[in-house]
Amino acid sequence: MQIETASTGDRDPGATVVITHRVCADKQAAYEAWLDEIGPLCRASPGYLDTHIIRPIPELTSTYTVIIRFDTKAHLQAWLESADRERLIAKAQPLLVEGDDFFVSSGLDFWFTPEGAKAQLPTRWKQFLATWSVIYPLVLAIPLLMLPLLRWLGVPGSRWLDTLIITGTIVFLMVYAIMPNYTRLIRRWLFD
Repeated sequence: MQIETASTGDRDPGATVVITHRVCADKQAAYEAWLDEIGPLCRASPGYLDTHIIRPIPELTSTYTVIIRFDTKAHLQAWLESADRERLIAKAQPLLVEGDDFFVSSGLDFWFTPEGAKAQLPTRWKQFLATWSVIYPLVLAIPLLMLPLLRWLGVPGSRWLDTLIITGTIVFLMVYAIMPNYTRLIRRWLFD
């Protein structure tokens, strides 16, 4: 398997894989145990950076989304093609409604990848402007909204804690709420 990304230039910006697994309703406990088995092997792989697991909403969805980041495309490719991963993916197949579905991207490209992931990505300057146009108003507005709320909730005023909560809120909004919708809204300009 050869990983293709839309990265340009000589610098390797790292690579992210987004894995989607629809788990059979009666197999979620077994899948969680499988995650506990595959996780340490992934974390021990060269170039591993981090993992985020988005679990399904109980009694509403059955989809797990696993986002894994590596420092280089080569390290990610080595993990995806490793014997350990192949063995564990085969072990997980009976737990899944569908097969192992994943998409690989570099840098922040996954925000700008259209559905189907076969289209060309927008130029970096358009990605930059789109991201900046969302982050700038969030950086201005979120502290104005969050700081009074935090004080009202009794959270002690601490620059470090405030920054942690505010940046976490901004990233959450960017990844889950704003960028997926915003990129659809400006899709014509992005891919023009």
